[in-house]
Amino acid sequence: MFDVAFTELLVVAVITLVVMGPERLPETVRNMTLWVGRARRGLTRARKELEGEVGVDEIRRQLHNEEIMQNLQKTQHQVETLITEAQTPIDDNKSR
Repeated sequence: MFDVAFTELLVVAVITLVVMGPERLPETVRNMTLWVGRARRGLTRARKELEGEVGVDEIRRQLHNEEIMQNLQKTQHQVETLITEAQTPIDDNKSR
């Protein structure tokens, strides 16, 4: 999701240590992890609700069914072509 390099994280950690001080740093880290967890859960919940309202599963199912129908139609056309080709020599033999 975010492309953060190790050096960027190190710079943020050093700045946080200088600003907060070593006494308040553990509490600050704990609070930050709490907020990050809440944000992740909220985003996950929102994504699931959105997918549910949009009907992503139903759309996927319909696309899959359409693909199957297209394959069946192609196969049906091939079988009909083969039958037609097979009947042509039979019809020629009957007329002789």
